[in-house]
Amino acid sequence: MTDFQLAIDCADPERQVRFWAGALGYRPEDPPAGAATWRAYWLAIGVPEDELGDGDCCDSIVDPAGAGPRIWFQQVPEGKTAKNRLHLDIKAGGKREEVPFPDRKQRVDAKVEHLIAAGASSPRVLSQPGLDHYAVTLLDPEGNEFCVN
Repeated sequence: MTDFQLAIDCADPERQVRFWAGALGYRPEDPPAGAATWRAYWLAIGVPEDELGDGDCCDSIVDPAGAGPRIWFQQVPEGKTAKNRLHLDIKAGGKREEVPFPDRKQRVDAKVEHLIAAGASSPRVLSQPGLDHYAVTLLDPEGNEFCVN
């Protein structure tokens, strides 16, 4: 396997870190060894203060178990202009072979409710009568689409 990280363009990395850490069960990444905060790290390597904004400047999240990829929220000047070409699926319902449809639907709906309380919006249900599939598409705080299924 090749090691990789997922990079997501955004306007406010710290807001995205808070939202996605909660959504995925990740945690904000600790600053590099020797730095008390990410702000201190960025300043120490020469990033100008006026480019950092406010706060700690944490812009990445990691899987506490070490299994999932690092996710880096890269601040960019331009806003989102089109539909994502890549999106995340949050697997909240469980496996079709192991969890009955009504239970999967209930798990998805509970996760969606939690994510909306955390800042997600615009839920769109993806379900058809007779189809053993249920998902909800949401927007994160910056308008990036993702699915809960």
